[in-house]
Amino acid sequence: MNAVPATANALLVVISGPGGVGKDTLIEMLLRRNPSLRYSVSYTTRPRRDYEVDGEHYSFVSVQEFESLIKAGELLEHARVGGHYYGTSARRVEEIQAAGVDVILKIDVQGAEQVRQRRPDGVYIFVLPPSMEELTRRRQERGDPAQLNLDRQRLAEWEMGFVDHYDHAIVNDDAERAVAELEALLERERVRRRGR
Repeated sequence: MNAVPATANALLVVISGPGGVGKDTLIEMLLRRNPSLRYSVSYTTRPRRDYEVDGEHYSFVSVQEFESLIKAGELLEHARVGGHYYGTSARRVEEIQAAGVDVILKIDVQGAEQVRQRRPDGVYIFVLPPSMEELTRRRQERGDPAQLNLDRQRLAEWEMGFVDHYDHAIVNDDAERAVAELEALLERERVRRRGR
């Protein structure tokens, strides 16, 4: 499948980082402060959690529907994580950018590698914890089972090995400071692209 066309001046922002690092918090803060940004809602086959709204948090689809999207070449990236599919609609991203709006994707390192192949023009940002000990503490506060926390910690260590594949790395030691750094980084990218 051909690469999704880049739209002049509209950024494709890819944010990755280990679970529990605070990606959702930073993205929510960024979206509240910047109405010119849009979050791309991913497809997933995993069950919807009580607080989740279909079409807002994820587009919840069946395995058959998801596999049809793969076959039709509709996904910019996709991966199977924890027994469930996750993927990003190429069309949704393209439509947002065509409207001149920057789009944010929150995806894992596998998905980011796929997007980079098709969209090398993206801005790739990795969110790091202040330390692995702090990441463990944050996960324990969630009250997840010990084995799940151990599995996620191993996954986090593996994911951290991809940080050098990203254009930028931001340490989330303080959400206000980290989101301000994100805003400044995106503004520099906009200025740089306008100057092309």
